[in-house]
Amino acid sequence: MQQLAVSPEFDFTSESYKDAYSRINAIVIEGEQEAHDNYIQLAELLPDHKDELQRLSKMENRHMKGFQACGRNLSVTPDMEFARNYFSQLHGNFQKAAATGNVVTCLLIQSLIIECFAIAAYNIYIPVADDFARKITEGVVKDEYMHLNFGEVWLKEHFEESKAELEQANRQNLPLVWRMLNQVEEDAHILGMEKDALVEDFMIAYGEALSNIGFTTRDIMRMSAYGLTAA
Repeated sequence: MQQLAVSPEFDFTSESYKDAYSRINAIVIEGEQEAHDNYIQLAELLPDHKDELQRLSKMENRHMKGFQACGRNLSVTPDMEFARNYFSQLHGNFQKAAATGNVVTCLLIQSLIIECFAIAAYNIYIPVADDFARKITEGVVKDEYMHLNFGEVWLKEHFEESKAELEQANRQNLPLVWRMLNQVEEDAHILGMEKDALVEDFMIAYGEALSNIGFTTRDIMRMSAYGLTAA
């Protein structure tokens, strides 16, 4: 996990900061809303894990409210239309997989890609956040590791029968992460979050998750390379 040694000073009240924050804050709010909805759907697809998945969904709802409070604390109105468009392709792919009962694809999108994306973004943001948002985000990160762990455990237990679908889902969805990072590179920079650091933290977390599930180092390097197709 990459940490910045010193917190730079930001003018959290400047128009340029608040403008960029309106989109980044909306993304994290929408990301938590998507996660809440996805875990509700996963609870229907995995009835044996219904209670745990519903608990995770409630946690995501609390996170969303926390990030809404972060925006209010800076007097920023989140650009939710931007955020919904931002997540639209991942959202659409999850919905298609859920409609056809492809649990493995759903878990890769939510429990691996979205959670690793969130963990990377939050870890890079914490050192440069305002005091209020830092406390909120530190609490959220602890929860996100639990969410990542659910997907890892289930996929590890079903690795052999899931491997082919995981590789296909990775090929389809990992390039979206690169496009998403490119789309907010400038806004993230204004908030003190560099794209290279975000990519590095995401790939470390994603690679570790794939390793924990059962993929070899060679598999992980090959699967990670699909992200570069959108770079």
